[in-house]
Amino acid sequence: MSVRSFAGRSVVITGAAGGLGQALVAVFLQAGARVLALDCNTQALIALREAMPPHGTDKAPTLATLVCDITQPQDCEATIAQAVALWGGVDVLVNNAGISHRSLFEDTDPAVLRKVMEVNFFGAVHMTHAALPQLLARRGVVAALSSVAGYAPLLGRTGYCASKHALHGFFDTLRTEVQERGVQVTLICPSFIATGIGAAALGASGAAATTPRITTGGESSPHDIALRILAALAQGKGQLLPDRTSRLAWWVSRLAPNWYAHTMQRRVRAEFEP
Repeated sequence: MSVRSFAGRSVVITGAAGGLGQALVAVFLQAGARVLALDCNTQALIALREAMPPHGTDKAPTLATLVCDITQPQDCEATIAQAVALWGGVDVLVNNAGISHRSLFEDTDPAVLRKVMEVNFFGAVHMTHAALPQLLARRGVVAALSSVAGYAPLLGRTGYCASKHALHGFFDTLRTEVQERGVQVTLICPSFIATGIGAAALGASGAAATTPRITTGGESSPHDIALRILAALAQGKGQLLPDRTSRLAWWVSRLAPNWYAHTMQRRVRAEFEP
């Protein structure tokens, strides 16, 4: 199997100012790619640019940043147009942006679940729809950051799990439509990463969650996960389980689904106990 090179390729990354997003920007730049980094946080994008090493020249930049609300289709279309204007096209789209919530369904305002779906699922759908003509023309790659919650239950995250399960249904089916036309579709399913997504999780009302977050397994570093993502995309993998916990959860949730659900329920329930 041939290994894809990203040198000189045009890469669009959503949620680029977060912990994993910054790591992805760094490893793609190190691989020689030209990166358009997207986020909805202007100040965080400024900090991202300052954190990166020198990138290209004024006439030939290898890193550009752009504020983008991925829940708005027109923003996504404008972003892809900007990438085409900068570098002539889009070779890789990494749908990394996401939010979480930590609240029991019975207590949760349905608007919170809708917001999670809008960002995690429809944001990826809008960006992919905007980029697909470019990816088809250039036989490119589209990747989506899912989670263990994309294939297994996790108490207190009904909306988050629903959004990640939806990504699997969407991108696994999209693969059947575009794979024979040269487009690679990759789902990435990490467990716990040392980023700010847990601390930024929404609570039942939509304000920041105040319940403690419990992890079942160690946290991987964003840089390590980003390197594994880069390797998986280069190797043409359709799915990546990048850490021990995600691989274990994959197999156990399939071989013993009831035991897995009961065990996770028992471990995570403490988040919501007084």
